[in-house]
Amino acid sequence: MADAASTHAPTGARTGTATIGDSEFDRDTAVTRRDPAVPGVYDIELSAGWTIINAVNGGYLLAVLGRALADTLPHADPFTISAHYLTASVAGPAVVRTDVVRTGRTLSTGQASLFQYAEDGTEVERIRVLASYGDLDALPDDVRTSAKPPAIPPIEQCFGADDAPSDGPRIPGSSAITDRLAVKLDPATLGWALGAPSGKGEMRGWFGLADGRDADPLSLLLTVDALPPTAFEMGLKGWVPTVELTAHIRCRPAPGPLRVSITTRNLAGGFLEEDAEIWDTQDRLVAQSRQLARVRLP
Repeated sequence: MADAASTHAPTGARTGTATIGDSEFDRDTAVTRRDPAVPGVYDIELSAGWTIINAVNGGYLLAVLGRALADTLPHADPFTISAHYLTASVAGPAVVRTDVVRTGRTLSTGQASLFQYAEDGTEVERIRVLASYGDLDALPDDVRTSAKPPAIPPIEQCFGADDAPSDGPRIPGSSAITDRLAVKLDPATLGWALGAPSGKGEMRGWFGLADGRDADPLSLLLTVDALPPTAFEMGLKGWVPTVELTAHIRCRPAPGPLRVSITTRNLAGGFLEEDAEIWDTQDRLVAQSRQLARVRLP
């Protein structure tokens, strides 16, 4: 997550027509095999376009590792991926190392780590993940659920940064990632942006990529960690770094904007959980996640 209340604001509607495989997200998460003949070691330049102040967004990092694992494993779609964030990543060169743990007919499991270099040239591990991959298109259509899509007002009744009045209060700082997202937040979860947080651990909104690219399983790894933290609506400010995040991808999303609902039920000892649900335009629960994050108490 690693968001700061003074810099992370909701953004406006989608403005482009990029496609899956040909978008800024795809280019910025692309990894290159160091040895074209052998998977396992990949180079990438982490883009400054997905940063919040100087730190790289955790969902973007998850998508980078997810793409490397999709190249390493015989299956292409992430089913579950658990990440431990060890140190803050910064824009610039990085190395991803992957290992195959097990391969099977319907699922394959792998692990991956992302490394960057300290000033003295030593490697520093930033994030480590364990994931299982499969084929989402091969899953049966049978769905038995008591889950319901979140009640979010229509997009035109929700608000992003572009909706702020020109003579109104401005949010200082720089958060490059907001220019790449099309987020419209439910007014009921926007009190923090107006200086009047509700005190509830809730965040809801519509989500897309600003260049118009539709969602796919890999971009869902970004989506689960792209909204402002629930801590903001609980009246807390400052850095909210993710300690651990587990995402479950349940099905391939339909085209169109996603609905995201995030809730926190327990904040204790300076840590909180965030439970996220991602719903597509066909009212399907396409992804779920839970993360543990640290908060700065007053």
